[in-house]
Amino acid sequence: MANRRRGEVRAVLDGREHTLCLTLGALAELEAALGASDLAALAARFETGRPSAADLLAVARAGLKGGGHDYTREEVGQLTIEGGAPAWLALVVDLLRLTFGVADDPPPVARADAPAGPPSPGTRSTPSASGC
Repeated sequence: MANRRRGEVRAVLDGREHTLCLTLGALAELEAALGASDLAALAARFETGRPSAADLLAVARAGLKGGGHDYTREEVGQLTIEGGAPAWLALVVDLLRLTFGVADDPPPVARADAPAGPPSPGTRSTPSASGC
């Protein structure tokens, strides 16, 4: 079962359940495949809402690889999903939304400006001179 809090998405492709996840390594490969200079450029590419079939293929392959499925580009291109192209688009959009933090139920995120909780036993409550 996919863990959406970890950015995982479940999909049935060719009648078999798969987990897709855009891990850091998968994102790096996706940047290279799409010629994006960084994560911001990668996110901006999809903000237009007009991905190409090649974009969908690249994201699906990266997500499958991040989920532990090592398909070639050609193999991913041959996979089928119930609902066809609109279902591929929905799958990729869901995966990107989870990855870039635009989910219906986003996981809690540690923020630098968030108030610190109580110190753990055996630790100091004030930062050290090194800032750690």
